[in-house]
This record gives sequence, structure tokens and C-alpha cells, in this order.
Amino acid sequence: MDIKRNGSQPSAQGPADWFTGRVRIDPLFTATDPARAAGASVTFEPGARTAWHTHPLGQTLIVTAGCGRVQRQDGPIEEIRPGDVVRFAPGERHWHGASPTTAMTHIAIQEQLDGKAVDWMEHVTDTEYQG
Repeated sequence: MDIKRNGSQPSAQGPADWFTGRVRIDPLFTATDPARAAGASVTFEPGARTAWHTHPLGQTLIVTAGCGRVQRQDGPIEEIRPGDVVRFAPGERHWHGASPTTAMTHIAIQEQLDGKAVDWMEHVTDTEYQG
């Protein structure tokens, strides 16, 4: 058994290469062989969002606070709120983040394939974000 005590792992700022705006990442758990799943609590300030990206084995988001947005490639922008669970299929190109006026926090869970959990792409433009 391993217990990660709240506050025992330092928060990190979301890297500018992967995010637009202010994003805080709080690690929750990491994949330890033979497991592949890792999770983090991610908080997006209003207007903040990920860049376009994919996950080789998919991703699950559990919204815990605020109001956010998600979009898969060629799909509509969807509003997400606390209690919503979003599942992106393996290889599905997508982005997620806060609404323009409200922060949003979600738990992100993804698995690694050959040591890789995400493939980052270009930033979501303001025009794409506004829909």
C-alpha cells in the first residue's frame, strides 16, 4: 500500500509549450510497473487550455470544479461542469480547458504505452477556442 498525502507532492505550472494561459498541475499518482495509469488534478484559470494533443491509450477527465470546455477534432465545443466524466478514445485529437470567464479543475487519468502518455501538437488558437 502507498498513501500519497494531500500536499506532499509539489504543484507545477503547466508548461507554455503545452498550455495557453495559467494552469496548475497537482500530481496524484504515477504509473509504477507493471501499472500504466497516472493521474493529476489540473486547474485552468479562465481562458486557459491545453494545446491539441492525443493519448496512445486514451484519457479520462473527471470535472471537479468550475466550468470548462472540451473539443475533439472536427467536433463541437462542449461545456463541462462538476461531475461530468469525459473519455477520449486512443489517438483522438482533442483539447480541454476552462471557460472564458470561469476557472475549471479536473482529474486527468491516462495510461502510458511504451513510456509515453501524450503526444502534444500545436496550440489551440483564440479563434478555435471561441468556436
